[in-house]
Amino acid sequence: MVKCIGVLTSGGDAPGMNAAIRAVTRICLNKGIKIYGVRLGYKGLHDGEFIEFDSHSTRNIINIGGTFLKSARFPEFKDPKVREEAIEQMKKVGIEALVVIGGDGSYTGALKLTEMGVNCIGIPGTIDNDIPDTDYTIGFDTALNTIVDALDKLRDTSASHQRCTILEVMGRRCGDLAVHAGIACGAEMIVTSESGFDEEEIIATLNKSKAADKKHAIVVITEHITDVNELAKRIEIATGFETRANVLGHMQRGGRPTAQDRVLATRMGIKAVELLIEGKGGLCVSTVKGEIVGLPIQEVLGHRRVVNEGIYEDVIKLR
Repeated sequence: MVKCIGVLTSGGDAPGMNAAIRAVTRICLNKGIKIYGVRLGYKGLHDGEFIEFDSHSTRNIINIGGTFLKSARFPEFKDPKVREEAIEQMKKVGIEALVVIGGDGSYTGALKLTEMGVNCIGIPGTIDNDIPDTDYTIGFDTALNTIVDALDKLRDTSASHQRCTILEVMGRRCGDLAVHAGIACGAEMIVTSESGFDEEEIIATLNKSKAADKKHAIVVITEHITDVNELAKRIEIATGFETRANVLGHMQRGGRPTAQDRVLATRMGIKAVELLIEGKGGLCVSTVKGEIVGLPIQEVLGHRRVVNEGIYEDVIKLR
């Protein structure tokens, strides 16, 4: 059985990562397995930034956002020589296997290490919910609630001034944040990479709302689709709605994780260690219809994320 495991967080931070670290640590200690936290992601793995955890190390972090192990971009990890150097650092303290919490780039590193003889298990930690073959990723629910809170506040001022408000949210490759927040807040239009950007349709919908005597409107749009400030100017000219654009930005990544994210992260952390105890590697932990399972990273990275067509159909029905 594996005697020593490391855990790291890589890529963008996500609320709930600390809960996952805590779960990995607790289950390891309960099983008599030595556990090291790796600071600064793959960079820290390469540089030997290891902290041996005990029962006190992860106290009082389950409710804290971000990652207390910190994260860092490290494109150099693509180089096999750099990965070999990281493995040598792991051998110095006896780390035999690794739990990697992050997105698809983090999964790629975990797969490469597994192919080099170090079993790794990936846990999906990203607010965008953009990992294939899992219903939800750690951090998505918290980010969604942050957006909903912002939209509720924007609607108050939008209604008071009879404006159209555009809110740009994260989710360049996956529109789940925009769609779920838009439905929850009754947005007039939701624009994502999956739905496509049709400015004429947006203007027509807003004109229809105005003709129905609606005094304000909300448009939710994912990042990198268009310049929302310029879009606001064009909408104002075409509809007569005074229009303001807002970019929520990295505020979406922060904050205390919701109960749902804490529970999901905990269950995924436990599953990751169980898979390593079974001698498995090159897998990622996913939630499929409520069940926590391990799936081959190579297959997951080879899939395109399946878009929930039904939710887009529901959005159209509510216009």
